[in-house]
Order: sequence, then C-alpha cells, then structure tokens
Amino acid sequence: MSVRVYLDWNASAPLRPEAHAAACAALALSGNPSSVHGEGRAARRLIEQAREDVAALVGAEARNVIFTSGGTEANALALSPMLERGADKQPFARLLISAIEHPSVRAGGRFAPGAVTEVPVRSEGVVDLDVLERSLASGSRALVSLMAANNETGVVQPIAAAAEIVHRFGGLLHVDAVQAAGRMPLDINALGADLLTLSAHKIGGAKGAGALIKRAEALHFGDPLIKGGGQERGARAGTENVAAIAAFGAAAAAARNRLGDEIAHMAALRERLEAGLRALTPEAVIFGADVERLPNTTLVTLPGAKAETLVIGFDLEDIAVSSGAACSSGKVAPSHVLAAMGIPRELARGAIRASTGAATTTADIDQFLEVWKKLVQRLSIKEKRGLAA
Repeated sequence: MSVRVYLDWNASAPLRPEAHAAACAALALSGNPSSVHGEGRAARRLIEQAREDVAALVGAEARNVIFTSGGTEANALALSPMLERGADKQPFARLLISAIEHPSVRAGGRFAPGAVTEVPVRSEGVVDLDVLERSLASGSRALVSLMAANNETGVVQPIAAAAEIVHRFGGLLHVDAVQAAGRMPLDINALGADLLTLSAHKIGGAKGAGALIKRAEALHFGDPLIKGGGQERGARAGTENVAAIAAFGAAAAAARNRLGDEIAHMAALRERLEAGLRALTPEAVIFGADVERLPNTTLVTLPGAKAETLVIGFDLEDIAVSSGAACSSGKVAPSHVLAAMGIPRELARGAIRASTGAATTTADIDQFLEVWKKLVQRLSIKEKRGLAA
C-alpha cells in the first residue's frame, strides 16, 4: 500500500509535534482558567503563554489578542458596525470588502446586506486600490476587510498601501491573515491593519481555535458577538478551549522560529511543481503566476478538464489536493475568486489547488507530477474519443 501524499495545507495543516504535545499537556489539567485556585491558575498560565506566542507571530501586544473558536468567528467578531475607537463610538455605516474574500467575510458579519460593497480585483487577482479609494471617498466612513493572501490563488494583497488609503478617509482596516500566517512575514504594525484574523489549524495548531488581534488597545467591541461572561476582556464570552489554545500558541512559536527556512523550502517546492507542470502541459494555466504569491500555493487549470474529475483522480492515486477553498461542505463549486478575476467559466471549472508545507518533500511533488501526467493522458484519450472530461 502506497503512502498518501498530502497537498492540501491551505485547507488544514497537519498538527505540529509541538502543538500535539501542548494540547496533551493541557488536556491533563482540570481547572477552569477563570477560577482563582491553583488548578484554575495553571490553566490560565497556558492561555496567557499562548497569547504571548500568538502575538509575537504578528508583532502585536499580547493584551490585544482575543481568542476565538477559529478564523470564521474572528471575522464575524471583527465585522461589526459597533467598533469603537476610544471615545469615538459612532457606528460604521458601511463595510467594504474585496470580491475575493473568504465566505466568512463575504457574509458581511453584522452589517446589513445593503451596507456591504464589494471592491473588484484586477485580472491577476490583486484588489483594485483605485476603486477602493473612490469608494471610500464617495460615502460615509467605512470598515474595510481585505485578506492578506488569497486562499485559492495564494496572491498576496497590497495591505500596507490599502491601510494608508483607508486611514486617510477615517476608516478601519480588518485583515484576514489566515492563509498568510506562517507562509510570509506578518507584522500588524507594518501592515497598518487595525484588526487581524488568524486560525490555529492553518499553521499546524489544533482545529477549534483562532484569534482576532487588535493593533491598538483603544479599539473596543461595543457589541460583542458572544455575550454572557467576562472572558477575553469582555470581547468573547465562554470558557476558553484551553487545549486548542495551548496548541495554537505552540504552533505559533514554531512557525515564527522556523519562518525563514520554511518559506524557502516551500518556495523551492513550488518552483519544482510549476516547472514540471509547464514541461508536461504547456497549455496549463497557473493563476497569479505573474504577481507575488504565497510560496506554498499553486492553483492550476487545464483547458477541457473538470476539477471534480482531477480531485477524485488524484485521491484514487493517494494524493490529496482540492478544487479551491474547503469551506463548502466538500462541494466542488465554481470559484468566486476566479470569477472575480474574469476567468471564463469553462477554464475555471478545471482549477485545482496544490498547497504544501514544511513536511512536504520533493518526492511528494514528483509523485504529484507523475499522477498529473497520467490523468492528462486519460483526459486526452477521452477527448480523442469524443467523450466528456
């Protein structure tokens, strides 16, 4: 039986050994972290250490880290008209998002649907800053939400430039950095992001933990998403998931300590993968190839192919890839990201994503290319026979 190859790190990264150890140690504790006795304080220490480690990953202050159940909840918490800046408690009247955001951002949080405006992206998948500026200039002040890097294409967004525009018009900027963390340097101050979302399991932590991070302590949530307790400084009620949070902190520390080496490793793998794709199938299209991308992400399509056919074909050959975002209950659906980039539907329907990580090997990439060659040959035979792909 062959060993399976996992090339779907953007959906979920394998648990880092450090995170596994931290979760197991936390599970052995009995105390509620809100209790003042020794057992409670032991649990609290794990949470506060994790808070420091997660903050360090993005250059933030530990007191500004709010733990959540994941990236989706963190995004929902951030997207509120009731964000307050010190004494300024005037609600935000509108929300601007890019057309390629994750569904948890496209849902608009607690903004009314009519108050949400999508900002288009250019053909290479980068948000159009000129349109963003015109949108901000043409109405009341806005909360803006942009992802640091796209989960499907890996295309990196011009966050620092966007932040300058947003702040010039009196707005606040939320950045969904779920895919960027551990795959590129992140500094909340250098980016100019007012709020930043992370997800534990994307960097090798446990599923069930995430964080919303503030750049300044003065930013306050006038209407918390989950009420009923004083946890997380009143920003998020409910007993903290100590084991998942401890694993999150351990994963964040490991990702920070190895960032340079892991980026170089993933970049070399991507170069090998894409060079092989071009050699085997010159007609293949790699999306975002001409702009800055995450070092671990390749979204590729082949004219005439169908994503579901390719994903199943790879799975049967013991390789896990995806058709894009893993947020639709396993459905293979048309990509709103590629639609926003103006990619024709017949080309977009064949797009599959291969995403790598620290544990991916050159042998894994070579096995992917061997299977790609086999699947393309099958597709070619079907086309010659006049059969559907």
